[in-house]
Amino acid sequence: MKRIKKAVLAGGTIAALALAGCAVEPGTQGGGSSNTLTVACGATEEWCKAMTDAFSAKSGIQTSFVRLSSGETVARLTATKNAPEFDVWHGGPADGFGAAMAAGLIEPYTAENAAKIPAKYKDPNGNWTGVYVGALGFCSNQARLKDKGLGLPQSWDDLLDPKLKSQVSTAHPSTSGTAFTTLWTQVARLGSEDKAIDWMKKLHSNVLQYTKSGTAPGQIAGRGEVAVGLVFSHDCVLYKERGMTDLEVSFPKEGTGYEIGGVAVIKGGKNADGAKQYVNWALSAEAQELGPGAGSYQLPTNPDAKLDSRMVDLNTIKLVDYDFAKAAAHKKELTARFDAEVAAQPKE
Repeated sequence: MKRIKKAVLAGGTIAALALAGCAVEPGTQGGGSSNTLTVACGATEEWCKAMTDAFSAKSGIQTSFVRLSSGETVARLTATKNAPEFDVWHGGPADGFGAAMAAGLIEPYTAENAAKIPAKYKDPNGNWTGVYVGALGFCSNQARLKDKGLGLPQSWDDLLDPKLKSQVSTAHPSTSGTAFTTLWTQVARLGSEDKAIDWMKKLHSNVLQYTKSGTAPGQIAGRGEVAVGLVFSHDCVLYKERGMTDLEVSFPKEGTGYEIGGVAVIKGGKNADGAKQYVNWALSAEAQELGPGAGSYQLPTNPDAKLDSRMVDLNTIKLVDYDFAKAAAHKKELTARFDAEVAAQPKE
């Protein structure tokens, strides 16, 4: 396994990892034969490596990946639509897959074992199928909160406290599926896009920075640079486990959003047969049980997969009524509004 190579490509600066001694170099295109496969991977690099390495070993297909956020993946797939550089998209929230589906970037495929996956975790037409579920939460640095005289946030409006000025980190919804989940969660709980944008305007002064990566706010909170990061709770659990011991997860009492991480075949990819094999494997209990070993504690969608005690119990938190199809349909216009009406505005 070669080390990470930095490459400036059409979706921003990404880390291209070489698997089985074959690097994905800037400007090259993977998946060029039936013996190679290239995956656009939306989870952590450690998880992506574990998944692609395991599939390579099982199938004999040399599999590499490029780690990209949801927004970057859609942008890259759009830019290379006539000559796709990827064969599979694995990981990342379902509304991103919905946007790719609407743009004709992914190909319907009903996997051999898709019947095992509950209907609520997959597209009814087979455009994408869920491989994991994660809940959005508050990843707080308890020491920083104590310095501010605050306890763990229990409500979305707790984040609007003036004591948290420049003490909240969240990603940008144009690039991050996690951040778009945060934005659409406000739509779901408040009842309209206008009210969601108004709430985000109120939060704006308390945001230190809008990161590109959806996982970065948890690390920023873990380093004590802010008091609260908005991330999926499993990421916060990982960072605490890896030494950021001041971190603690809490969930908003009004309800929180959640993600269904998907997998899909890229339309026009160079290795369609290999891509379908990969999707079949990704939906298996065997594949989904690899997560905890790679520090990924999302809930598996395959009911036969074993659970880990570090995974969130969805029965203990309140979830909003998150409409993934509607979120995907409104993503472009809503992120444009966020750019213009929230992120571009000066902070008070």
